[in-house]
This record gives sequence, structure tokens and C-alpha cells, in this order.
Amino acid sequence: MTTTTIDPGLDLFAEIDRLKRERRAVILAHYYQDPDIQDIADHLGDSLDLARTAQRETEAEVILFCGVHFMAETAKILNPDRIVLLPDANAGCSLAEACPADQLRAFRREHPDHFVVTYINCSAATKAESDLICTSSNAEKMLRAVPEGRPILFAPDRNLGAWLARRVGREMDLWPGTCQVHVTFSERKILALKAQHPDAEFIAHPECEPHVLRHADFVGSTRRLLERVRDGAARTFIVGTESGILHTMRLAAPAKELIPAPVEQGAGCTACSECPHMKLNTLEKIYLALRDLQPRIELDEELRVRAARPLLRMLELS
Repeated sequence: MTTTTIDPGLDLFAEIDRLKRERRAVILAHYYQDPDIQDIADHLGDSLDLARTAQRETEAEVILFCGVHFMAETAKILNPDRIVLLPDANAGCSLAEACPADQLRAFRREHPDHFVVTYINCSAATKAESDLICTSSNAEKMLRAVPEGRPILFAPDRNLGAWLARRVGREMDLWPGTCQVHVTFSERKILALKAQHPDAEFIAHPECEPHVLRHADFVGSTRRLLERVRDGAARTFIVGTESGILHTMRLAAPAKELIPAPVEQGAGCTACSECPHMKLNTLEKIYLALRDLQPRIELDEELRVRAARPLLRMLELS
């Protein structure tokens, strides 16, 4: 019988390192994880970075994905013969939940001419109903690959879709999904911060609401926001994305002042923004996952093959 009891005196860092060697495991982690998890990861990145890493991974027998469910599914789609673990099986995503595969399938039946570009923040079943997958890092490039004159459905993030439509100059139908983290930022409080810090640069992820993005000095994917802090001339940044990235930003640019963009009252923490799903993963759960090789991500093979097509097409175009 599997036990979840952990000796409180256990050195989790040492045990995770030992189990990782024994299991021939690799740990992938998203920037939105807790700092300790980012620090023990073999590979740290955003969705595109980690999709590429999962595709390239050839030596490991076990992939432990510190992120949310759709990310671990993506690793399994690309690595069907390897064990893929997710420390907490309940680590979901509001965007993935907003676009169930059956609803997307129904849309396609009613709009057979549409080319469906789906953000990677979706389930394997939803990917299988898509023509092409994108991330916030490569979405412009993916949309420019869609044949001219072909109507486009962009799913599931309406804010990212609206921002992209302006960038590429194409009208698109937008699925009505949003990220529960990025819609909480307060325009009023951000403007107050900008007034207090007139030399600060406000940087934001394109999943934020349009009324927030219009005040941003720079809009970009998680990785591009990190690069902006590292390489930009500003000394102070107001950061409009999930606050987990601040750990890596501080390591990359220790001399810069980083201020998390404030969220609306009643949205949780009033001075920061954390994804509750990302934060379900802990060192204890990582240890247990490596010890017990559970929870595993399992996919029906026919579904996996269908989901792989638009995903591999994205990686080829990237």
C-alpha cells in the first residue's frame, strides 16, 4: 500500500536528487513554480521552451513535469514511451477548462471552413480538434502561416487572441476563455504605481485584459518578459504576469527593482498574482511522485496521435 507520510526530518532536496538518479528522471519546471522547484529543475522555461525540451529529451526514462496538467500532457504526447509524472494531478488551468474538446468539435461542425489555431493551454483532446497549436512566444508566426482568406478561430484565450489580431492584422473569431490570473490586474492600481515610479517600465503578458495592456510599455510572452528585464535599460519594472517569474527575473537581473503588478480587491492577494494550480506542486509531492512513479499521465494512443499532429506542426514551424 502506497503511503503519503513523509518523515519530517527527511532532506527533500537530497532525496529528490537521489531518486532522480535512480529513476533516470529529468525535472522540467515552468517559471510560475515556487522558487525551490525552479531551483531543482533540470530545465526551466515557458511553454514553448518546455515543449521543445520534452521533444528533444532522449536519455531520461521518466519526465517529471512541474507545471499544470496540459503541460504534462504535452510532454506525454511528444514522449509516448516514457513515464510522465505530474506532482499534483489536480493542477489544472482555467484556459484549458474553458475550451472542452466536445464544444470545439461542435464549432468545427458548424464552421467547417475555419482554420483552428489553439493556444497550447488546452487539453490533449482539444489539441486533437485543432489545426495548429501555438504558444504566446510563437503565436504571431503561427498565425502568419494560416492561408490568406481562410477564416480563423483562435482558442481559448480571448485576450491573447485580440492582441494577436491587432499584431497580424487579421480578423479572427475568438473563443471566450481567459486566464484566471491575468484578468485580475487592476488598471487603477497600475496607473497609481506608474505615477509613483515614473521611470518604471510596465511589462505585461498578452493574456491580460485590453484595458491593462494599453498602458504597457512592453507586451510579450513569459520568456520575453524575462529577457526584457534582463536586457532592458530601465532600472525598475512593474511586472504584469504570474509572480513566480520574479524569482528567475531577480536571478537574471539582481540590480533591477521588480514590482509585481497589483490585482483588484477581492481577487486574492491584493499586491501580487499567483496561479493556484501552479502552486499545487510542492517539494513533498515531487518526492512522492519520484518515489511512487505516480501520478502518471496516460493518453489513449489514437487521441495522442491526433493531438501530436498540430503540436508537431507548431514545432516544425518554430
